Amino acid sequence: MVTRIATTGLAAAASAVSLVLTGHGGGPAEPLEWGRGPLTVDALPRVTYVAHRGGAREVPENSMSGLMAAYRRGTAQVLDFDTRLLRDGTPVVLHDATLNRTTYLGGEVSALDAREWRGVRLRPRASLPGSWRSERAPTVAEVLDRLGGRIVLMLEAKDPRGLDRLAALIRARGLTRSVLVNTNDPEVARRIHRLGLLTQLWRSARQLRTDRPERWRAHVDVLDVDIKARDVDLMRAVRSGIPRVWAHTVVSPGQRDRALALGCNGIITDTPGRLARHPVRPIGTVSRALGR
Repeated sequence: MVTRIATTGLAAAASAVSLVLTGHGGGPAEPLEWGRGPLTVDALPRVTYVAHRGGAREVPENSMSGLMAAYRRGTAQVLDFDTRLLRDGTPVVLHDATLNRTTYLGGEVSALDAREWRGVRLRPRASLPGSWRSERAPTVAEVLDRLGGRIVLMLEAKDPRGLDRLAALIRARGLTRSVLVNTNDPEVARRIHRLGLLTQLWRSARQLRTDRPERWRAHVDVLDVDIKARDVDLMRAVRSGIPRVWAHTVVSPGQRDRALALGCNGIITDTPGRLARHPVRPIGTVSRALGR
């Protein structure tokens, strides 16, 4: 059952989305457009920045306006979002299994169909910088149509039952080298790989203590490691033979600098704008701070 959450003064007071977008140096930034044809993972820089849920401490998470703002700001080369499955099999963009936290409704996402999803409105957090208005929650197809091929995308398949549908959406748009499909389950990662998609596997600090990531190098394109993990576990991941090891979820320059000093070549962050304003500390300086 879906219930309606009482509207607060936030919705009434919210004005148009702030689109004053800045780049690394504080001035206007052009969208990331890297030549003709779909942008693929092969064009990513040596150190890659990922806007987690669009940069969830800077923009409304998993929203079209937030993803577009992150794209235009140019502080990340990959945009991340989460996917859920509706009752009729439609893949949609939302993190939680329920509507309660980020929308004006309550209840299970899986209780809705595509027609009902069009009535779901996102509820921006009052703590976000800038001014954001409520907007319709997007479907995966809408995000792929708006941003697919213009920037690399990373989507987490929260419901593995929808993998075939996600694969069909990605293939139909010629984006198999432009979209990473993320999961926490190594067996689901194998399935993603067998579907011909780019595979990303995320692991928690607890899981990394006993993981042997070298076992996954044949079918995992990106290993997504918890920044809270021990140094030894992060270094084991870096030495696994998996070509891309990205740290999540980074919120401070210090966390970023530690991840890079340990050999990670990607930063998944809720604050891409903040990190862009703080230069990376030299590795020797970080090593001394870490006591090595």
